Amino acid sequence: MKFRTVKTSPGHNGFGFLADFCRKWDMLQISVMLILLGIGFVFIYSTGMNIGEEAARRFLFRQICWSALGISLWLLLSHLDYRSLRSVSWIFYTLCIVLLVLVLEVGTSVYGATRWLSLPGGMRLQPSEFTKLGLIMMLSSVMSTMNFQVNRLSSWLLIGVLMITPFLLIVKEPDLGSAMILLPLTLCLVFLGGLKWRYLIIGATILTTVITVEFINEYKGYYPLLKPYQWQRIMVFLDPERDLQHRGYNQFQARLAVGSGGITGKGLGQGTQNTLGFLPQSVSNNDFIFSVIAEETGFVGCFAVLSLYSLLLYSIIRSAFLVTDDFGRYLGGAIAVLMFVHIFVNIGMSIGVIPVTGLSLPLVSYGGSFIVLVMSCLGIMQSIYRSAKH
Repeated sequence: MKFRTVKTSPGHNGFGFLADFCRKWDMLQISVMLILLGIGFVFIYSTGMNIGEEAARRFLFRQICWSALGISLWLLLSHLDYRSLRSVSWIFYTLCIVLLVLVLEVGTSVYGATRWLSLPGGMRLQPSEFTKLGLIMMLSSVMSTMNFQVNRLSSWLLIGVLMITPFLLIVKEPDLGSAMILLPLTLCLVFLGGLKWRYLIIGATILTTVITVEFINEYKGYYPLLKPYQWQRIMVFLDPERDLQHRGYNQFQARLAVGSGGITGKGLGQGTQNTLGFLPQSVSNNDFIFSVIAEETGFVGCFAVLSLYSLLLYSIIRSAFLVTDDFGRYLGGAIAVLMFVHIFVNIGMSIGVIPVTGLSLPLVSYGGSFIVLVMSCLGIMQSIYRSAKH
């Protein structure tokens, strides 16, 4: 693997170094990343307060520890020549598959789902998160080889096997939300690879047909493939008043929190849905943290957060357009889609326009594995930006 070094002359003073740093690094990405991390710390602490100050400090400390690990990986990957990742992409992908198998065998179950591997110190690792990056790296590496033709049947079969393998393992946990996100990532990559429109239309038609048939299958109860709670989430989404005391409770309270924030919000730590526990802490610091932000900071806070995410996506897409090689372009495009889907789905859950899927809000939601994943992706994008600038 190749690392870049920054040459400095004896005459460089502090201001010269700072100017050189700002010129060679994506300062927009760095600024937005740090601000969003700070916002996450504030609201993770706020959501923890509804079960006690000690718990709030514990959640905050864990998030800071994971963020420190994420920053370390960000620094490593941003200094690494991203092209070197091609040679290890299959190793990382294979490791992710092995970890997914281990989860099914010796994983830790929480709320009926087995998605984690226990680590020392009470920490847990969620391999399905890292599998998203593993698939991106693997497909980007395969598709950027000289003899790869995305419109060949053999290429379709290879891409399908690489995507379906982790998809089925993640569904088995079960974690349908994380599994489903592999689909837009794969679609993005084959689109960037030059897949002909007629194949995209055929694929979309087949996918729509499969989803329709599966919906009818679940509704009629012929041969259910979804877990009961997964199907109930879909039904509650279609009919929000269906089960307000059970399956629909959390999303209903999340919508109340968003709607009660007004223009400027109720103040930090003053949101009634959050502090009084109507929106349970078990979901308020992750799935519905945007609802807490909306209740406590109102429209102003929501607009600020959405603006920050728009800038983050812009910085990722800009870097993807700057790069000249296919591997970097595929990485950048897929990472942009990964971030967008997480942002769109998480906020959509909070305002009730998307069924609850458990996808986290990048850099803000509580969760160690996801924060490390996001910062690793941003480190890769920083490397792409620096390479393009050089």
